Amino acid sequence: MQQEQQEQHVQQEQHVQQEQALEDKAGQVRPGEELPEAELLAYLQQHLEGLTGPMQVTQFSGGASNWTYRLACANADLILRRPPAGTKAKSAHDMGREFRIQQALKPVYPYVPTMHHYCADESIIGADFYIMDRLHGIIPRKNMPRNLELSTAQTRTLCQRALDCFIELHQVDIHAAGLTDLAKGEGYTERQVSGWSERYRRAKTWNVPSGKGIMRWLAEHMPTTETICMTHNDFRFDNLVLDSQDPTNIIGVLDWELATLGNPLMDIGNSLAYWIQADDDAIARSTRRQPTHLPGMFTRQQVIDYYCDKMQLDASDFAFYEVFGLFRLSVIAQQIYYRYHHGQTRNPAFKNFWFLVNYLHWRCRKRMKQG
Repeated sequence: MQQEQQEQHVQQEQHVQQEQALEDKAGQVRPGEELPEAELLAYLQQHLEGLTGPMQVTQFSGGASNWTYRLACANADLILRRPPAGTKAKSAHDMGREFRIQQALKPVYPYVPTMHHYCADESIIGADFYIMDRLHGIIPRKNMPRNLELSTAQTRTLCQRALDCFIELHQVDIHAAGLTDLAKGEGYTERQVSGWSERYRRAKTWNVPSGKGIMRWLAEHMPTTETICMTHNDFRFDNLVLDSQDPTNIIGVLDWELATLGNPLMDIGNSLAYWIQADDDAIARSTRRQPTHLPGMFTRQQVIDYYCDKMQLDASDFAFYEVFGLFRLSVIAQQIYYRYHHGQTRNPAFKNFWFLVNYLHWRCRKRMKQG
């Protein structure tokens, strides 16, 4: 009997170790991005009741925007989010807004981590920041973790649950959640088309298309009606947290920097621009950032059909939203390339983004012709 108990204990330990091996982990803090640990711990102990040290600080490598750290304390496992150094436009990295959105959403959308504290005092770490609970789980990046193999059926279940999670966000009662003052809402579609068109014009370089035909087509094909709801605007698998015990189960949605009150169909279109399927061409496959190529994952058309069926919408006229998503992604790529082109960054990864912009415009034109 004792031997059986020992064997069960060993098996449980091995199972826990396997789960921990799959979880997303933080690494060493990047040079120049260190936190003043002693000052930070003293501050947090004043504002988070019962928090005890010591505190181990590590940093997550994912995400090119805000900096994200893990603060492992004796009795708490926390995440700190702050804007990157040198940020001039606070609207682009508004930590207070991101904190308040998640705080308001948490009671009605359980996938949001628990928020603990927002600090507007930049003297503590050199920027404003907020603190939230760390969600222990798997983040599906370009590929699933090496030791995780899902069957086709499991992958299909994960894909459906991700879309259900997306739909659940779009069905949040923004009035009950107190989110109606978050943004203008009405007129969102027109503002998005004109805003992203203007951003492209400002960031254009000699080696990318003028984009005039696409921008004109978007302006002429805007839907005459729009629904306004809570939108994420960066809903991808690498912003989801999966349960380590059951990787088909979603326990968290991260990165609410771009969340606003907007058109849910444009939110879907934005996500589809990143959705690379197994039969896409080599250029598209080279840009893949999430495991949407796996057997069992939906195609883009299946995503549209599934979403529209669940939301009881007509799926026959989705071209506008797909073209907008691709164009928006091209503007994001061009804005990054513009900085490289003008010597504002030397990151070699951005050197050929001009080619990606050309490719995305080709995709836009192709979809426009299909109608």
